[in-house]
Amino acid sequence: MTTHPELESKALRFKELHEAQHGPLVLVNVWDAASARMVEEAGATAVATSSSAISWSMGYQDGDHLSRQLAMEALSRIVSATKLPVTADIETGYGRTDEELQATIRAVLDAGAVGINIEDSAEKPLTDMAEHSKRISLIRQAAEDAGVGLFINARTDTYWSRSLGDAAYEETLRRAEAYEQAGADGVFVPGVTDLHVLHELSRRIDLPLNALAGLGSPSPGELYDAGVRRISLGGSTARAAYEAVARLAAEVLGDGNWSELAGTRSYAEMDALFGER
Repeated sequence: MTTHPELESKALRFKELHEAQHGPLVLVNVWDAASARMVEEAGATAVATSSSAISWSMGYQDGDHLSRQLAMEALSRIVSATKLPVTADIETGYGRTDEELQATIRAVLDAGAVGINIEDSAEKPLTDMAEHSKRISLIRQAAEDAGVGLFINARTDTYWSRSLGDAAYEETLRRAEAYEQAGADGVFVPGVTDLHVLHELSRRIDLPLNALAGLGSPSPGELYDAGVRRISLGGSTARAAYEAVARLAAEVLGDGNWSELAGTRSYAEMDALFGER
């Protein structure tokens, strides 16, 4: 078993960023080394990957279509590009067996990340709660064996599950409690931006609450006042970047106008992101 004592201080720093006195932890999710460096340059305190964005950048659909090897190669490049703590979106774990899940966690730590997102929706609308709790326990054990206080952000897709309807709130609370007992450090509930619902969830859930936000969502300050401690953009960052490419291509191939190139970074500025190697 490989141990990673050098990661523990970074893991502790990342965990502290979820404490209320630090304000909201806003994560502008990235998918490659350049996007990670740009987010760091903009003043981020931590970097989070987006599994959907990484998948798209490699020619795959989102949702467990990317292999562990490709995901970890991307993660390694991202970690190497920034001094900030990095948390990795590992979808449902890149493997269904206990051994495969633990292999993923070892690979995450080998890459130098100090946090993960693990979601409870796979081929089913929602994974059985007891089964997913067991997987969180396995992740905690693998991290402890490596000597790292890995931040486990347990994502529950209760509000994205059409079968739950009005029962989503109570099911979220049930799963949050089970995942906390299994060893999770945070709970991620995408699909909710209603401030009243978020306030009630944060009041009932002991762990730091993570919300998915974007265009039309309440501001980071409003989400923080509602009890949210971590705010993620998910794949929105990449979708905005790719839409810029689409607009540029459509303009140049259409009327031959170059205006979409206005305000782009210079060649030198891009090279300067990485310095001499």
